[in-house]
Amino acid sequence: MKKLIVGQSGGPTSVINASLAGVYYEAKKKGFKVYGMLNGIEGLLQEQIIDLDEYFEDKNNLELLKRTPSSFLGTCRFKLGSIKEHEETYEKVFDILDKHAIDSFIYIGGNDSMDTVESLSDYAKDNKKKQNFIGVPKTIDNDLPITDHCPGFGSACKYIATTLREIIQDNNCYGNTKPTIAIVEIMGRHAGWLTSAASLAKDESSMGVDAIYLPEIPFNIDTFVEETKELLKKKSSIVIALSEGIKTEDDQFICELTDSNLLVDSFGHKELAGCADILSKILKEKLNVKTRAITLSTLQRAAAHLASKTDLDEAYHCGMKGADLAAKNESGKMVYMKRISNNPYKIKYEVFDDIHKIANIEKKIPLEWIDVDNNYVKEELVDYLKPLIQGEVKQIYKDGIPQHINLKK
Repeated sequence: MKKLIVGQSGGPTSVINASLAGVYYEAKKKGFKVYGMLNGIEGLLQEQIIDLDEYFEDKNNLELLKRTPSSFLGTCRFKLGSIKEHEETYEKVFDILDKHAIDSFIYIGGNDSMDTVESLSDYAKDNKKKQNFIGVPKTIDNDLPITDHCPGFGSACKYIATTLREIIQDNNCYGNTKPTIAIVEIMGRHAGWLTSAASLAKDESSMGVDAIYLPEIPFNIDTFVEETKELLKKKSSIVIALSEGIKTEDDQFICELTDSNLLVDSFGHKELAGCADILSKILKEKLNVKTRAITLSTLQRAAAHLASKTDLDEAYHCGMKGADLAAKNESGKMVYMKRISNNPYKIKYEVFDDIHKIANIEKKIPLEWIDVDNNYVKEELVDYLKPLIQGEVKQIYKDGIPQHINLKK
């Protein structure tokens, strides 16, 4: 019997476990014994391996897994490093895989996870190792190249649009008696895909967010103050959406204005947060109005109760496609989605055969989709986003609360 191990890495999503469910279902169908690595490659190096049959031979648990947010197997942000400088680490990985007679390795993740797939598949090829390595995409940031979009992104968009619509309603309840500005900070380091989903909050009465600031466009604080001042001349309730990664023309993150020593992970990424709070205080001081800073933070990636059915189904099928590739002994490749049409919405699950053109490359919003003059996005981007948030996932409730599945203690 062939053996497969699967892991999850990087920031979680509300549907990453649907991909895990897809891997497990299809791998079992193809005759694999399926293991899970706890906390990604970092856990594998500590030989933290579990038998997934203990959890998912019961099909009810597999359905519960699809609806469970975050990473069931745990996650990590661990960089293997260069083969030349860390060969002993690579040898340890393959020693562990050999010890457990594992043939295939599937990693569910984003840019940094594809870096791991790239490194391990290169090492296997150069050193005549038998294992194959496959990437299954995941990231709410939607910044992986090649694929039309990433599993996890659509559900995060649905949560953002829903929450922004509710914030707009709340912010508007004072009428003209009390000018109020709400600044909503949304995840997105260098790419504004998530923040652009704020455009979906607009309802039939055209009530929506008043401005959207993306990291693709340099940010100027003085200009921001003046633009907000102009908005206040037209209405008293203002809601602004902005990305945590907005930065000045000289490449300084706005959140660095009060903290120049941001934490940095093993891949060199600064941990961003706080720009909404900074800008809220500036507007309060400059314009003498009530302001409120709202940071969605982890909520936008953990809200399985607001998951997009389209997103969950696509995550599941990407996992299935990954297991299918493993059964064909493919390596150094990633599953991706190709959009065939927008209306009706239709995609195909394809295979990209060169992981080197994916790992560590960020896909940003095309500038022609951004309305720079009006601090907004164009209809082309709205049309791109809308199909991804369609459909609702029926949760499994107990005592009024959605149920999830977790690792046994």
